Amino acid sequence: MAAKIIDGKAIAEQIRNEVRRETERLKAERGFVPGLAFILVGENPASQVYVRMKGKACEEAGFHSITERLPATVPEQVLLDKVAQFNNDPKIHGLLVQLPLPRHINEQKIIESIDPEKDVDGFHPINIGRLVIGLDTFKSCTPAGIQELLMRSGNDPSGKHVVVVGRSTIVGKPVANILLQKQAGANAVVTVAHTGATDLLPYTKSADILIVAVGKAEVITGEMLKEGAVVIDVGINRVEDLSAKSGYRIVGDVHFPSASEVAGAITPVPGGVGPMTIAMLLSNTLKAAKKVRASV
Repeated sequence: MAAKIIDGKAIAEQIRNEVRRETERLKAERGFVPGLAFILVGENPASQVYVRMKGKACEEAGFHSITERLPATVPEQVLLDKVAQFNNDPKIHGLLVQLPLPRHINEQKIIESIDPEKDVDGFHPINIGRLVIGLDTFKSCTPAGIQELLMRSGNDPSGKHVVVVGRSTIVGKPVANILLQKQAGANAVVTVAHTGATDLLPYTKSADILIVAVGKAEVITGEMLKEGAVVIDVGINRVEDLSAKSGYRIVGDVHFPSASEVAGAITPVPGGVGPMTIAMLLSNTLKAAKKVRASV
């Protein structure tokens, strides 16, 4: 029996609608508008697309948004000054510096310069630390989206063995920390597997829920899965396909055809985890705005 498809587009749309309705309520009752600022450095095509998509999502949600574009040659101090400007702007509740940055700029220094209360990407060490010890914080958008996908598709991780393949600071580590907390939507037994493993099979075969974020096309196949497992595929990879007009097709880190024959539920690529990231960015920004509103 083929696996149930976990529709990330539909779930992301649910969250975006919830954010929009709450934003409309804030405007109507209090005349209050959440604000999100983007800083884009250089001409990276993918970054430009991402920022444009995020800006459009802000508009649809009813947010106030600003996109600050800086040249790739911008001095690090100028970027730091721009971050400080948005940190001090009361109309801006969330601030996102689009990564990657040019080589002459210290990414970690920039991340740490963002006010943790406006760090809606969830990358600041203070927010990561709060996440690890189980305090309320901004969760990184993709890992937070994975948690929402599981819960809203009826796959509560509580008590389940979750195996995360990958240990990046963007997905692997934070999603492991999110799901092991003694909290609703978490409380899982979590194993993190990675390239240090001589054989991934014992880990993937034991997973009730398998989250794959390694950045390698179709490395996890159906024979590596436990029957009925829930599979969350975070990967987005281009592989050559001469039959396609573009000359390539997009695939995940999981070999979908074979995995979908074994799994109980699975996310497609595209259309699975991807749409959740922007939805959770909007959710984090609304959270930041409401926090500020509650304190004044």
